[in-house]
Amino acid sequence: MEKEIKRQLNVVSSVHIKLAESCTDSIARAVELLIKCLSSGGKILLCGNGGSAADAQHLAAEFVGRYLLDRNAYPAIALTTDTSILTAVANDFGYDAVFARQVEALGRPGDCLIGISTSGSSENVIKAMDQAALSGLHTIALTGPMGSPISILADISITVESEETPRIQEAHGVIGHIICDLVEKALVQREISADNGISD
Repeated sequence: MEKEIKRQLNVVSSVHIKLAESCTDSIARAVELLIKCLSSGGKILLCGNGGSAADAQHLAAEFVGRYLLDRNAYPAIALTTDTSILTAVANDFGYDAVFARQVEALGRPGDCLIGISTSGSSENVIKAMDQAALSGLHTIALTGPMGSPISILADISITVESEETPRIQEAHGVIGHIICDLVEKALVQREISADNGISD
C-alpha cells in the first residue's frame, strides 16, 4: 500500500512539473484577461460538470469571498448551482443547453466565461463557449490534453497533459488557486495605488 501511495504521489508531482513547463504562459494570459475583465466592471461566469462543476463553484466562491487577502468582492457566478434553472432548461431545451442559456441571459460584452472540462468535449460546455462568443464574452478553458473542442474554441486554453481524469482535476484545482492568487494580488495593489493617488 505504501508503495502505491508513493507511486500516485509521484504521478501527481510529474503532472504539476509538466504544468510548470507548458502552461505558465496560458495561465498568465488568463490572469491578465480576468484582471482586465474585473477592472472594467465585468463579471466571471463559470461552468462544468461533476467534479468540474465543483471546481466552478469553488472558484466563484474564492472570487466573491476572498482567496487570501481582505478586499472588495469580485462578481463571479457558477452556472451549476440553480437547480430550478438547470432542470427547467434541461426539460425544455435539453441538457446540452443548461449553461448556454444562462450565458445568453447573464453574459454581457466584456464578461468572461471559464469553461472547465477534463475531457474537453462536454457538449454543454461547448455550447456555452459558442454562446459566449455570440454574446461578446471572453473565454478561458481548463481542459485535459490539447486539441479538444473546448480548447480550440476558447480565447485562452489551459490544457493539462494527462490521460487520467483525477490528475487533470487535481491540476485544475492548482491552476484555479494560482489564478485567484494572482488576480487578487493585482487588483488589491491597484486599489491601494488608487487610494494613494498613484496611477498604473
